[in-house]
Amino acid sequence: MEFHQSPHTFVDRVDLKVSDLERSLEFYRDMIGFQILKQEDRKAILTADGKKPLLIIEQPEGVTPKQGRTTGLYHFALLLPNRSELASVLQHFIQVGYPLQGASDHLVSEALYLADPDGNGIEIYADRPASTWDWKDGEVVMSTEPLDVRGLLAEGRGKQWTGLPANTLMGHIHLHVSELHKTKEFYCDGLGFDVVTKYGNQALFISTGGYHHHIGLNTWNGVGAPKPSEKSVGLKWFTLVFPNEEARNKIVDQLQRIGATVEIENDSYFTEDPSGNRIKLSI
Repeated sequence: MEFHQSPHTFVDRVDLKVSDLERSLEFYRDMIGFQILKQEDRKAILTADGKKPLLIIEQPEGVTPKQGRTTGLYHFALLLPNRSELASVLQHFIQVGYPLQGASDHLVSEALYLADPDGNGIEIYADRPASTWDWKDGEVVMSTEPLDVRGLLAEGRGKQWTGLPANTLMGHIHLHVSELHKTKEFYCDGLGFDVVTKYGNQALFISTGGYHHHIGLNTWNGVGAPKPSEKSVGLKWFTLVFPNEEARNKIVDQLQRIGATVEIENDSYFTEDPSGNRIKLSI
């Protein structure tokens, strides 16, 4: 959890567009375990601790179904405080019969994968201790191995699922992008992230402070994949948190020097990566 606080830069919140607010609220409350912090006619703010927003879901006017083979959200990832809590979540999914899309051991973490009713990808994971992560030539060693389901469930010892733990964090976000060269320039030279591992020429994983990744970037929807329409279900924006205003100002200057646009709307700073993924720059 130390990688998601100052002085690091990290993903703090995700804003999603959905096609049916009530249906999504039921899913995120009853299946994922969020609490509703605030609800309006077409928007809801969701929290794990009753105070801090982690996910905002919104049903825009004229919203259209999720488009395939575009840039945008691959998944957002909820970081649980320990393996026992992940075991509790897995037991919950087994009991209610909700279909998982995957369950993996990434060496640095263990993770469950699923999608919301609109097809927005979700990862729920627990990190292994950072002291056990293997680094070689400046890159963290990650893999995708089968999850030890029996061992994980045994870790939970039948612990009853009661929703998301209060100290759940937005651990990372993984995005579809249209290419990696300009994308790397934007996120590394502009936003100040470091590449921590690469999957050939198809994916980059980046972070600050030596985390295994705060952001994943891939071209698995195809090189040159187009940006989805403004009304499409999916990512509205995600929020990056910087340590202070001085740090954010430095990043704004770096972004402008590489030709990226930074806009100020109602005292909030926004930028957009080369694939059209929108980012709020917060402190």
